[in-house]
Amino acid sequence: MTCEPGTPKVSLAELAATFFLIGATGFGGGMAIVALVERRCVQEKRWIEHDEFLHGIAFGQILGPFSLNITTFVGYYLRGIPGGIVASTSFIAPSFLLVSLLGFLYFRFHHLPQLNSALAGSNPVVIALILVAGVGMMRHRGRTPENALLMAGAFAASAFFHLGALSVLLAAGCWGLFKGWRSGRRRS
Repeated sequence: MTCEPGTPKVSLAELAATFFLIGATGFGGGMAIVALVERRCVQEKRWIEHDEFLHGIAFGQILGPFSLNITTFVGYYLRGIPGGIVASTSFIAPSFLLVSLLGFLYFRFHHLPQLNSALAGSNPVVIALILVAGVGMMRHRGRTPENALLMAGAFAASAFFHLGALSVLLAAGCWGLFKGWRSGRRRS
């Protein structure tokens, strides 16, 4: 794969360093990591346009671990297969090392009440990070009434009707296909 026209040429070393740092400092999984990737790669470094990043989010929700998928998408977008591999392994490396160490420490000291209190205290922080990511994405895509309605519908389908992410994404994809088909018919 070659980079899209206008896409900055990012070295594999810079890609590795960026995603290693995201992997080392990102807590909360899923959307919390996506918020960090979006801030770093879209806003600060301007490696990828926001619309392309949102496409990566949509693809990333379909298969497997969400945060890993978005890092792979960005790496692949920037440098093809080697970029996807470097971004993914760099992102995973700190977590693997940290979870291995914490697992050892947890099983050794899990009976301490201080440890249980510390783990319980991190839950509100994770929820706040997810909300920040959602609000940030809403600011970019919620500017039209149609997009605002789609977001509200997706939220309602997930929160109140307990539809999974795949069902909501498939419905949104069908809506987009219908909209494209309808606009194509109007032009002809």
